[in-house]
Amino acid sequence: MSKETKNLKEAVLAQPAEDKKVRCTLCNWRCLIAPGNLGNCRVRKNIDGTLYSLNYDKVCAANPDPIEKKPLFHFQPGTSSFSVACVGCNFRCDFCQNWQISQAAIDTGRIQGQAITPRQIVTAALRTGCRSIAYTYTEPTIFMELCQETGSLAKQHELANVFVSNGYMTTEAIDFAKKWLDAINVDLKAFNPDYYRRLCKTKLQPVLDTITYIAKNTNMWLEITTLIVPGQNDSDEELKKLAAFIVANAGPHVPWHISRFWPQYKCTDIEPTPVSTLERAYHIGKDAGLHYVYVGNLPGAKAESTYCPNCGRILIKRVGYRIDANHIRIQPAPNAALIYQVWNYDNQPIGPLPRPRLPLPRLPKPLPNLSGPVPPIGPAGISNAPPSIESALPFTRACAIFLCADSRILPNVCRETFIFSAACS
Repeated sequence: MSKETKNLKEAVLAQPAEDKKVRCTLCNWRCLIAPGNLGNCRVRKNIDGTLYSLNYDKVCAANPDPIEKKPLFHFQPGTSSFSVACVGCNFRCDFCQNWQISQAAIDTGRIQGQAITPRQIVTAALRTGCRSIAYTYTEPTIFMELCQETGSLAKQHELANVFVSNGYMTTEAIDFAKKWLDAINVDLKAFNPDYYRRLCKTKLQPVLDTITYIAKNTNMWLEITTLIVPGQNDSDEELKKLAAFIVANAGPHVPWHISRFWPQYKCTDIEPTPVSTLERAYHIGKDAGLHYVYVGNLPGAKAESTYCPNCGRILIKRVGYRIDANHIRIQPAPNAALIYQVWNYDNQPIGPLPRPRLPLPRLPKPLPNLSGPVPPIGPAGISNAPPSIESALPFTRACAIFLCADSRILPNVCRETFIFSAACS
């Protein structure tokens, strides 16, 4: 083993090719990578004919979130999901809301983060009362090695696994993950190839193929999100085509989340999505035959809640990420509509403030105490503490912890996250 590869993880889904080149089959770029070169994601490198992951031990986010934040509204509603990410992405979206970590390897060439083992992630998820682990914030496909090892261990301890993905994964990657991946939210960013080319520097068709394949060939729970960017993907014609595609290829029961755009990254000159546009998109989705259409990034909207597609009765009342009421019953009345819902592990309806608990497993090397004090914060919100992930998980006080680009601790505490985390503690 060379000095360069000593601390690297050999990549999955890589095929040897001529002249020590390697074909990566993880995403639909299907990069053919020559020795010494990187893939399009900039976090997979061919070293002397073997493909390695450069971000396996570079976790840049680790915190419990409401599952609704993913967003997943029909999967373990009202529970918390321990959310992790590594630096990198295979898209170049001009409007990315997490560009500081997703585009870091592309914009700066830096791949930084904390080395957190799968055992540590699973233990932290259990100790914070989470019912699942979410691979999110950046594209989970490009840190598949960590996802696979963590996901397999999580299943042994009755934790679910969920992806929040751009949908550019190959069928090989889907088949690789389907044994341990329970749910996925796919971003269908538009229904216009030109939009994907201009704003994401990629292609639309592979995303459509991914959605169709997941819906027809796996048991994963699927939800879809579309960020409505004013003047880019908000025409009636495009929204009608997009909604019709979901109905025909995924099914009318698949939830469609319409998300409000806010100026970010390279799209700061575009105004936030008008409320009227979101309402128009909502009605287009319903008219197309979708049973569950939700409006996101607009707290207090009526379309945050779940309604019976037959009688219109409110089933789950949401305010932001908080569930105020859940009226779903395991045995519905004879005239009630079939509500597609993935229940929690004890198969019980979830109340307004759930307190999910799972027995803490006996692990060979448990994490240090996670209830220590919050590290002191220095100028510009940067911690003066050393970059230790164990000291960065004081979930009794700070509930959302991100690691900034230079690996120092950056607490990001939000009231809604605190409410949900406290309810699970």
